[in-house]
Amino acid sequence: MSEKKRPQGDCTTCNYYTYDEEEEEYYCDLNLDEDDYYHFMTGRYSSCPHYVDGDEYRVVRHQM
Repeated sequence: MSEKKRPQGDCTTCNYYTYDEEEEEYYCDLNLDEDDYYHFMTGRYSSCPHYVDGDEYRVVRHQM
């Protein structure tokens, strides 16, 4: 069985990539469980499986 491919992209375009004004830096705001966090930090993912496109205007461009 083949797995369905998920869209992958750069962290800067991800919906979970948010800016913290107090720390003045960007960070990933995704709530990972312990296993996912371990796999993410050890580099077992070639690209982030939790990537969500943060392009708010994608739907609008599609309607044109």
